[in-house]
Amino acid sequence: MKKQIICIRWGNKYGVDYVNRLYAMVARNITPPFDFYCFTDTAQGLNPAIRAMPLPDLGCELPRTRQGIWGKSRLWSADLGGLSGPVLFLDLDVVVTGNLDDMFTYGAPDDVILTRNPNTPFERLGQTSVYRFPVGKLAPLREEFLADPQGVAERYVFEQRFVTRRAPGGVRFWPRGWVRTFKWHCVRTFPVNLIAPPKLPRGTKIVIFPGGLNPPDAIAGRWNARHRHMSRWDHLKAGLRGEREGSLFRHMRHYILPAKWVENAWRDDP
Repeated sequence: MKKQIICIRWGNKYGVDYVNRLYAMVARNITPPFDFYCFTDTAQGLNPAIRAMPLPDLGCELPRTRQGIWGKSRLWSADLGGLSGPVLFLDLDVVVTGNLDDMFTYGAPDDVILTRNPNTPFERLGQTSVYRFPVGKLAPLREEFLADPQGVAERYVFEQRFVTRRAPGGVRFWPRGWVRTFKWHCVRTFPVNLIAPPKLPRGTKIVIFPGGLNPPDAIAGRWNARHRHMSRWDHLKAGLRGEREGSLFRHMRHYILPAKWVENAWRDDP
C-alpha cells in the first residue's frame, strides 16, 4: 500500500510550524517512500518537502455549533486533489512517538479505520484525530452533510460520530495501544501527577490531544494555554484561594509536570 499522509490547515488556530513539526515527526518514524500532503489556504512557510494542496471548498456555511470540527468534511470529497487509494489523516496537534509503517498494512485497503474514543466507553465511537480511509469512500457522507449541514451537525454533534455511524460498510479501529490520548493515557492519576511527569505508554505510535491541552502545554507543564506552570504547592494555594475551575479535587487532578518526551518528539528538525 502506498504511504500517503494528509493533514488540513485553515485559518489562524494553528501556525505553519505545526505542519512542519508534523511532517518532521512522520519523516523520522516511517520507512520511505511516502508522500505528505497539506490541504491549506496558504502554503507560505511550509517545508518544501510538504506537498501543498489547495483547500477544498467547504460547499456550505459552517454549522453554527460549539462542538465538532465540521471543516474536516472537505476531505470526504470523491476528488481529493487527484489523490487515490488509502490516505492516513493526522490532526496537526498530534505527537508521533513510534513507527507508522503498520498503519498502512493493518486491515484492508478499503477499510475506514478510526481511533477509539476513550471518552465514551459505552458507545462504539471513533476519533478522527488519526484515521485512514480510501479517497472517495466517504463521498456519500459529504453529500448527506451538504444536504442539511446544520441538521447533521445538531444530530451527530461531532463529525467523528457522523463518520463512525454513517461510513459505508462501517468502521474498524486501530489496535489498542497504537494511539493514546494524552489526558487519558499519559497524565498520571492524582496524587501521582503531583510528583511524576506524564508517561508514554509502551508501544504508542501516536499521542492525540483532543480538548484544550496541546503539545506546547504538555511541554510547559500546564493544563491549557490559559494557565502557567507552577510548583505543586503554589498550585494548591491557588486552588485554596479559589483560583480554579471547578472543585479543588479537579484543580489538583489537572496539575501536570512538564513532559520531556513530548518536547523531544515535537520538533521540526529531521
